[in-house]
Amino acid sequence: MNLPLLSDQHFAFVAVLGAPNVGKSTLVNRLVGSKVSIVSPKVQTTRSRIRGILVEGTTQLVLVDTPGIFKAGRRFDRAMVASAWTEAEESDIRLLIVDAKRGIDKETGLILKNLSKNQTKCLLAINKIDLIPKDRLLPLIKELDKVGLFTEIFLISAQTGEQVETLKQALLNKAPKGFWMFPDDQLSDLPNRLFAAEITREKLMMRLQNELPYTIAVETTSWQEQEKSIRIEQTIFVSRDSQKSIVLGKNGSMIKAVGSAARRELATLFDKPVHLFLFVKTKENWAEDPAQYTAWGLDYNV
Repeated sequence: MNLPLLSDQHFAFVAVLGAPNVGKSTLVNRLVGSKVSIVSPKVQTTRSRIRGILVEGTTQLVLVDTPGIFKAGRRFDRAMVASAWTEAEESDIRLLIVDAKRGIDKETGLILKNLSKNQTKCLLAINKIDLIPKDRLLPLIKELDKVGLFTEIFLISAQTGEQVETLKQALLNKAPKGFWMFPDDQLSDLPNRLFAAEITREKLMMRLQNELPYTIAVETTSWQEQEKSIRIEQTIFVSRDSQKSIVLGKNGSMIKAVGSAARRELATLFDKPVHLFLFVKTKENWAEDPAQYTAWGLDYNV
């Protein structure tokens, strides 16, 4: 791809906001055209901001997939929510995602209240329209429009792609003139080691779901890239010894299945064979370790 002249370039940061599990990561992946953020049915899958990079014509958009916003109590939750609001304040464009099926629930109501307090203008995407009857959409649109914050409203399905192209063009059109911040072929700013750890965490979440301990983390401890393959070692941290058996499974069946699924996807993403080795360790109160917050770009002192 030939880069446009600097004088023709357009650039914007787009904060993608919403309650947990409204489809933010699915939408960012769809807009970028590649997987840059993990997805699972479990709430708070996204722990820190993930930047997906979209380039079309003379415009580069950095789509910031933020953690879900809700009323947080624990330090870890507070840090994630604070990260989302910081991205909203610092971005050029804000895009709020609302789940059509859930409507204005407790979490979305909290977000609308905070946005209204600061009169923060946003674009609105009502997502998952494929999951509800069409006659339920109009009352929801009217209710959200009364808030008075939304410059444009889009009805989309991030899962199927319905009307996502229309939303994408609107975002591109809103980008002001400005120099690009990333190479034209870069899809994300997440380092490979962190991205690989996220893929493994996604496979854990997909397989364990309700059994999965909330306080679980994956860290890439070794990365050896060779000409024809990559050797990766990762450690899965749990908070208690009793949680080890959940992650390992009977005779190690669960950890083997997780490793196999992660290995296949990583090989596809990095376009070469991956040799993945997983270890499980107990690390009590890891969610209170300031170093973990730094690694994820979160503020420990929130």
